[in-house]
Amino acid sequence: MEKIFFYENTPVGKLCIGEEEGAITRVTWNQIPTDAVEEETELIKTCKEELDEFFLGKRKAFDLPLAPKGTAFQKRVWDALREIPYGETRTYRDIAIAVDSPKGFRAVGMANHRNPIAILIPCHRVIGSDGKLAGYAAGVEIKTWLLALEQRKSAR
Repeated sequence: MEKIFFYENTPVGKLCIGEEEGAITRVTWNQIPTDAVEEETELIKTCKEELDEFFLGKRKAFDLPLAPKGTAFQKRVWDALREIPYGETRTYRDIAIAVDSPKGFRAVGMANHRNPIAILIPCHRVIGSDGKLAGYAAGVEIKTWLLALEQRKSAR
């Protein structure tokens, strides 16, 4: 099982795209797995193309095999995030309810923080119950930028 990664320069910074066994396992900001080989595979090329289309506002959903590594709870949260429509947001409490853990909004926040596949698993679409933007692994500025992009493109 070889871990592969490659970089993509994007409007939100340099992203590290990782692949294992034919699935995307990471999209992170400059976090290179220490035991991975740098290679631009066909899947990584497709991921880069889909990210480029997303940043241009031409793609609202991704058609890539994803295999995030995490606990069963984290995976349920990440699945719920993928159900949030493009250009919309949900609160941590909304996601907690969606994963049958209505009091688990803090645990949802931690699962968001550990999301290994940013943008494709859209944790940027999750906000605080007061409507304010809460933390984001790459910084609130990037979260704001991503949400603004989606809201502009979905308004058309």
